[in-house]
Amino acid sequence: MKKIFFLFISLLTTVFVFAQPKDPVGWKYECKKISDGVYDLIITATVPQPWHIYSQFTPKGGPVPTKITFKPNPLVVLDGKAKELGKLEKTNDQTFKVDVMFFSNSVQFVQTIKLKAKVKTSISGIVEYMVCNDQQCLPPVKKSFDIQLQ
Repeated sequence: MKKIFFLFISLLTTVFVFAQPKDPVGWKYECKKISDGVYDLIITATVPQPWHIYSQFTPKGGPVPTKITFKPNPLVVLDGKAKELGKLEKTNDQTFKVDVMFFSNSVQFVQTIKLKAKVKTSISGIVEYMVCNDQQCLPPVKKSFDIQLQ
């Protein structure tokens, strides 16, 4: 009886482990000083093959675009919208019936910020994104980050 019980528990544990949603994207967050009081926040997504991540500028009606939301910090001013650095691919997706823009392998989202005063602070926020391959799309994911300004 004990053997059957342990076998059942082992099978149940295996089902729960494999049922966990996968997230193939790796994230790296860094800060680069550009000049006195001006910084670039560099948020890098590493996306293994065969997955791809969508541009911030993917049109409505398509997959969930990557969205970076910064929490308000009274010491920091955002300078424009985050730029995308990477090989942008564009294709007409038959599933979504729109032109979609995405990145494979890696992409950097670079947000320039300006400090209002000479103080040490950090900036935090959330990256929301979705990844797909030729077979499936994974549900959107939200990742929190906190970047110390040097």
